[in-house]
Amino acid sequence: MQAMVFGPDHNRPQTGSYLGRAVRIASGDVLTCSASRANYSQTMTNLQLAVHFFFQIGAILLVCQIVGLVGRRAGQPQVVSEMLAGVLLGPSLLGLFLPAVSAKLFPPETLRVLFPVSQLGLAAYMFVVGLEFRMDIVQRQLRSAVAVSIAGMAAPFVLGAALGWYFHGHTSLFPAKTSLVEAMIFLGASMCITAFPMLARILHFKRLTGTTMGTVAIGAGAINDAAAWGLLAIVLASFDGNFAGAAWNIGGGVGFVAVVLLVARPLLARWARGIEARGELSDGAFVVCLALMALAAGFTDWIGLHAVFGAFVIGIAMPRGLVAKELIGRIQPLTVALLLPLFFTYSGLNTQIGLLDSAYLWGMTGLILIAAIGGKGVACWLAARATGLSNREALGIGTLMNARGLMELIIINIGLQRGIITPALFATLVIMAVVTTLMASPLFELLVGRHRPATEP
Repeated sequence: MQAMVFGPDHNRPQTGSYLGRAVRIASGDVLTCSASRANYSQTMTNLQLAVHFFFQIGAILLVCQIVGLVGRRAGQPQVVSEMLAGVLLGPSLLGLFLPAVSAKLFPPETLRVLFPVSQLGLAAYMFVVGLEFRMDIVQRQLRSAVAVSIAGMAAPFVLGAALGWYFHGHTSLFPAKTSLVEAMIFLGASMCITAFPMLARILHFKRLTGTTMGTVAIGAGAINDAAAWGLLAIVLASFDGNFAGAAWNIGGGVGFVAVVLLVARPLLARWARGIEARGELSDGAFVVCLALMALAAGFTDWIGLHAVFGAFVIGIAMPRGLVAKELIGRIQPLTVALLLPLFFTYSGLNTQIGLLDSAYLWGMTGLILIAAIGGKGVACWLAARATGLSNREALGIGTLMNARGLMELIIINIGLQRGIITPALFATLVIMAVVTTLMASPLFELLVGRHRPATEP
C-alpha cells in the first residue's frame, strides 16, 4: 500500500523532480500509516484540509517553543531546537508512543498542503540569508575561506564515498536501482555539505558576524554547499539516465548566477536609488521583491537545482542599505517564527528512527558519525591553521563547519523522495545531521568559550 502526496493537480498523483511534482512516500516504510488512516485521508474535503492545516500549525509552533525553551538553557539557537522538534513530531516519538494522535494530526493527504508551504518558508529564509550575506568580508578572507572549503569538502567526501561503496556492496541501505557510483557520490555529497543557513543563524546568535572566524566559516560554507548541489545534480541526472540533464542543471545554475549578479544586480541597484531618495520601501516595491524571490526559486527548481539556491542568489543581488533592511525586517520575523518550523516538521515526518532496529544498523550510524565529524571538523581545523589563523579561531571554524542541519535535511529528503536511499539510511543521516548540529554550540563554548574574537571593521 502506498500513500500519495499530490502536486498542484490534486486529482491525480504526479512523479518527477523534487519540487513542483508529486512526492511518493511508501507509507509502510517512511510514515506509520494504517489502512484506517489512509481511508480517513481519502475522505477529506478542502475545508477539512484547511482546518487540519491550522491545527497542525498550532501544534508545530507550540512544540517548537517548548523544545526551544529547553534548548536555550543548553545554549542552542532556536533554529536548532526546531530541527529537533520536527523529528520529535514524526514517527520517531509522537508516532511511536501516540500513534492515534499522530494519525489524526498528520494524515497523509494533509502533506500536500504542508509540503509546499514548508518549501515557501525555506525559500524565504534563504532569501533573507542572501540579504545578510557580506561579500566584502568574504573577499577579505578569501584565501582562508577557500582553503577551509576545499578541506571541508575533500576529506568528508572521500570518507562518505568509501562508506557508500561499503554500504552498497554489503548492506541493503541503498535500493537495488541505485548504482555504486551514485551511492558513493550521494553519500559523499551528504557528508561534505554544511548547514549554511543554520550556520548564518548560529553566527548571529553567538555574535560572530563580522569576525574572522565567522567570515571564514560563512564563506567556506557557501562554497561547500554550491559544490554539494553540483554533485547532487550529477547523481540525479545519473539516476534518471540523463547526463545531459546534469549539464543542464550545472550550466543553468552557472548561467543563472551570472545573469543575476552581472545583469540584474546593477539594474536593481539603479532601481533602489529612487527608493533611497523616497526613504521607504513601498508596498508595491516589496511585492516586486517577493515576486523576484519566487521566480528565482522557481527557476532553479525547474532546471533541477533546489529552490533555496535561487532564493539565496537573488537575495545576494538585492541592493544593500534601505532595501535590504526593509526586506529583512518584513520577511524574517514571519518566516523564522511561522514558516521555517513547518519544513523541519515535514522532514521529521519522514524520519523513523525505529527503522534502526538492530545493533548492526546502529553500528553503521556510528560509522557515519565518525566519518562526518572527523572528516569535516578536523579537516577544516587543520586547513584554518595552515592559512595562519590562530588555534582558537581554527577550532571554532572546525566546530561550526561540522554542523549540517538544514541543508543536510534538504539533500537527504531529495534522496529519499527520488528513491536513491532507503528510509533506514535516511534515518541514520538524520541522526548524523541532528547530532553534528546539536554538538556545534556546546563544543564551540568548550573550545572557544569567552575568548571571542574582535569584529572586523
